[in-house]
Amino acid sequence: MATRRSTKAGIDGKREYPAVEEFDPETQLIRGGLARSPFGETSEAIYLTSGFVYETAEAAEARFKGEEPGFIYSRYGNPTVHMFEQRLAGLEGAEMAYATATGMAAVFNGLLACVKAGDHVLASRVLFVDSPDPSEWANAMRPNTKVVFLETPANPTLALLDLQAIADIAHAGGARLLVDNALASPIVQKPMQFGADIVVYSATKHIDGQGRCMGGAILADKAFLETEFQPFLRHTGPSLSPFNAWVLVKGLETLALRVERQSQTALKLAHRIEAHGGAKRTYYPFLESHPQHVLARSQMRSGGTLVSLDLGSKRAAFAFLNALEIIDISNNLGDAKSLATHPATTTHRTLPEADRLKIGIGEGLVRVSIGLESEAMLGRDFDRALDAARAVS
Repeated sequence: MATRRSTKAGIDGKREYPAVEEFDPETQLIRGGLARSPFGETSEAIYLTSGFVYETAEAAEARFKGEEPGFIYSRYGNPTVHMFEQRLAGLEGAEMAYATATGMAAVFNGLLACVKAGDHVLASRVLFVDSPDPSEWANAMRPNTKVVFLETPANPTLALLDLQAIADIAHAGGARLLVDNALASPIVQKPMQFGADIVVYSATKHIDGQGRCMGGAILADKAFLETEFQPFLRHTGPSLSPFNAWVLVKGLETLALRVERQSQTALKLAHRIEAHGGAKRTYYPFLESHPQHVLARSQMRSGGTLVSLDLGSKRAAFAFLNALEIIDISNNLGDAKSLATHPATTTHRTLPEADRLKIGIGEGLVRVSIGLESEAMLGRDFDRALDAARAVS
């Protein structure tokens, strides 16, 4: 392990990230990017400021020219936001990170920074490729494909894609692989270890993990983020607020503890749902009944925090949801509280029915994000709800 850096590293606005070997993941979540002010505070400071001042006019000129380190405007960079970026980059194993106001801002800006007019984007699910078969991804590549975009596990069916195989296909065609890793989190899966060039997060999910604020992040090599993404970001303005960055910094401190516990509970509950018999099918990557469980165990450290179940009909799905006493009905995920939603009428309701059915989102599908409540209490809640669903089937 490398020698520990000064706790003032990064406060001057330089985007110099520590080597990823410096801290192990658990320590990185607590110490990564830590930049104390001269007051020596224990908890990270919140720099609620839009701008910064300069000692002289010459210093201002030098800073704007990039000849002197330091922050110039919080739309471009902020000390609290920078701490979050450094901490997440070290955890992911990325050279660099930029924070954004939302996860969708990270996806949108990340994609557009890779392409120009006339370029081709290859994406998963209903956009272009519906199959997990890598050969179909290879067949869908074009000479002008510049970026391949995917999410694995997929929301809400938890279907998987082979990261290494698709990365190889993208690179062979001269394209970058961009992975939305929000459903898995960096604790469960690290796409860059399997060839991904760019990873994006909705930090609103597991990274905050307590339903408090919005945020996003994009991680990649320094060359891409500084030369292609940074100009795009500065001119479109999806900057993360310093307060939200501070919330996300504090969320990272407990990320591993939360996700590991939630994933353990999710696996036990998935087995319980299967044993109950009230669901037509249970979806969880680490279940042996999952058609891609071998792939899941090769690229995921756990099965994650989400369990989906097919109850056969909208009537049964609604009976299940309405019978829940502990688990809340909500469209968010990755929260400390367990949350359940009916994708066909909420998160995916704008998709045409034929497209929804093609990717496995039927009227009976329910997605549950497992929280930190006890396994025993959640188990009893599932039993009650499954009994209610079966009663109307």
